[in-house]
Amino acid sequence: MTQPTNADSGQSGGFLAEIKDAVTTRAALLVLGVLALQLAFITSYVGAFHHPKPSEIPIAVAAPVQPVAEQTAKQLAALPGKPLDPRAVKDEATALRQIQNRDVDGALVIDPAGKTDKLLVASGGGASLSQALEEIVGLVETGQGRTVRVVDVAPTAKGDARGLSSFYLVVGWCVGGYLCAAILAISAGARPANIHRAVIRLGALLVYSVAAGLLGAVIADPVLGALPGSILGLWGLGTLVVFAVGAITLAFQGLAGVVGIGLAILLVVVLGNPSAGGAYPYPLLPPFWKAIGPWLPPGAGTYAARSITYFKGNDLTGPLLVLSGWAVLGSAVTLACAVSRRGKAGAAVGSGLPDGPGEPEGPGDPDVSGSAARAAR
Repeated sequence: MTQPTNADSGQSGGFLAEIKDAVTTRAALLVLGVLALQLAFITSYVGAFHHPKPSEIPIAVAAPVQPVAEQTAKQLAALPGKPLDPRAVKDEATALRQIQNRDVDGALVIDPAGKTDKLLVASGGGASLSQALEEIVGLVETGQGRTVRVVDVAPTAKGDARGLSSFYLVVGWCVGGYLCAAILAISAGARPANIHRAVIRLGALLVYSVAAGLLGAVIADPVLGALPGSILGLWGLGTLVVFAVGAITLAFQGLAGVVGIGLAILLVVVLGNPSAGGAYPYPLLPPFWKAIGPWLPPGAGTYAARSITYFKGNDLTGPLLVLSGWAVLGSAVTLACAVSRRGKAGAAVGSGLPDGPGEPEGPGDPDVSGSAARAAR
């Protein structure tokens, strides 16, 4: 009796061959990349938020007699762990002006003639930061037999619990930016075929950014009543945030193909969101996140949104320059990559094809595996 062969039974190479056909080498590498991104996400968020600790919070110290203010500032600067960065100022008006300009996060106004001092805070800059100032200064005052009266000079809106609405608005804008760029890759190739198509993609991203910025600002206020600042100001900020993040994503895709989407998520979500100063403003974050936060789009956007909403638009120059820098850099890299491609379009994400026509497929790609299987039969 003739025994059935592998070809007769429909088996070309056993279970290992089936695995190679089902999961290509490229797919396996991408899955490992996703695992690494997931672990980085966990590490970044837990690392940033697991143990908030005040560190050199800028605070002004005012008193009717300047030597009293200077002496108190020295005492606060000598606290263990250096939770405060105090500076003596001329009077309460100067201290208030510095808070409104975002030069300091609070101010202690001393009354030498009485036993009760005044602590000025600005919960619009972050409720957790204001609470930290109240706790630290309150303990110091209690230790000296004095009491402190807290005055919030930039309170959050009724619909903005703990001052987090600015952060979540910016996070939403960032998500829209990289998703819009990713969809362009899914539909028409990760890498544009030429500079004209790159310009069109950037133009489409700009139109989307204008719409997303406006709608986000309208939802935040007046629809939800969360951010009572200038709608025009938030609209402009939202447009810039969305376009900057989208341009970064397009640039990464131009450099690395589909992997560029993961790189954008690494930069904006894994590193940017926990360091943005949302739940815990910069003086409460560990050194690494405190250092990188102002230079990434979520951090620059959150700081700017709070300035527009609660501080009359003061101290916007730095954050806007950061966002503009990312937008210009992302656009320039996107265009440069398109020029260097010389007409070779990248394959659409999810197509299973290599990034460019004429590029050889890897040994784990379906066509190669199928050819090998047919040859084996």
